[in-house]
Amino acid sequence: MRNTFSRIRVQAQAQGRGRGRGVTLLELMVVVAIMALATAGVSISLRDTPSAQLEREAERLAALLEAGRAASRASGVPVRWMVMGDGFRFDGLPPKTLPDQWLVAGIHVQSAQPILLGPEPIIAAQAVVLSISEMPERTATVASDGLRPFAVR
Repeated sequence: MRNTFSRIRVQAQAQGRGRGRGVTLLELMVVVAIMALATAGVSISLRDTPSAQLEREAERLAALLEAGRAASRASGVPVRWMVMGDGFRFDGLPPKTLPDQWLVAGIHVQSAQPILLGPEPIIAAQAVVLSISEMPERTATVASDGLRPFAVR
C-alpha cells in the first residue's frame, strides 16, 4: 500500500514539473505593465519645482559670471554682464563665448543694472536678484563682495 502511494506521488510530481516551467505571455505582460506604471510614477514625482528651477538658474548664473570674470582678467578687457529681453549678454567678450539665454522660461532679473566683471582682480560688491514667473515671491540672489567669487545667497 505504501508503495502505491509513493508511486502516485512521484507521478503527480512528474506531471506538475512540466507545467511549472516557463512564463505565460499574460504573466509577462502583467510584469511589464507594473514596471511601466512604476516608471511613470517615479518620473512624475521627480519633476522640477519652480523653486528648484530658480535655484539651478541662480547657480548657473554664478558660474557664468565667474567665467566672465576670469575671461576679463585673462584678456585685460573690461567685461560687463547685462540683461537683454529674455536673456542676457556679456559685453567685452567675443560673441557666443558664453551662453546668453536662460535654461528655463520665465526667469526675471529684478535689478537691471550692468555688472562689471573686471579686469581688475578686486571688483565692487555686486548682486543680481532673480525670480521666476510661476513663484514671483520666491527670489534667489547671486552676489559677490568683490573679493570672493559670485555665489547664490
